[in-house]
Amino acid sequence: MDLLDLLVHPVRLRIVFAMSGGQTRTTSDLCTQLPDVPKTSVYRHVGVLADAGVLEVADEQRVHGAVERHYRLRGERAAIGADVAAAMSLDDHRRAFAAGMAAVLAEFNAYLDRPGADPVADQVGYRQGVLWLGPDERAKLIDGLRSLLREVVDNQPTPERSSHLVTAIFFPATPP
Repeated sequence: MDLLDLLVHPVRLRIVFAMSGGQTRTTSDLCTQLPDVPKTSVYRHVGVLADAGVLEVADEQRVHGAVERHYRLRGERAAIGADVAAAMSLDDHRRAFAAGMAAVLAEFNAYLDRPGADPVADQVGYRQGVLWLGPDERAKLIDGLRSLLREVVDNQPTPERSSHLVTAIFFPATPP
């Protein structure tokens, strides 16, 4: 399976999201985190990601006679780089975008289904607007956002921190 086919799947994207931030999780942990995904699907997709080297076994323990594996994300294997993106067809981009949006929608629904979900208190945002930008302004905006995100992207989980899904989408809304 090539990298594009591997990562362009909503369930596998959600597993990658759940494993980010240096998390070490068992498949059972992932089933708990993704309660809307059938357990058999979580186990199957974890196996696919592990076979492809996106997940690696960090630890194994015997639990009630069975081997329980703790997985860790290999971040460098879990991203579509510029070289792969440049080789993608327009249909590949369409498929990747649809998978990403399906994963975001599923994560948002899972958030809303949690007991005590409070979008106002949690400062949930999902605004959309149009910006009129020239090429230099667009590059400056994207570089500025990347710089802001770089400051926190390597934060590790702590009792005071919870994970937040960030999705930034940039594309021309009208032809040039």
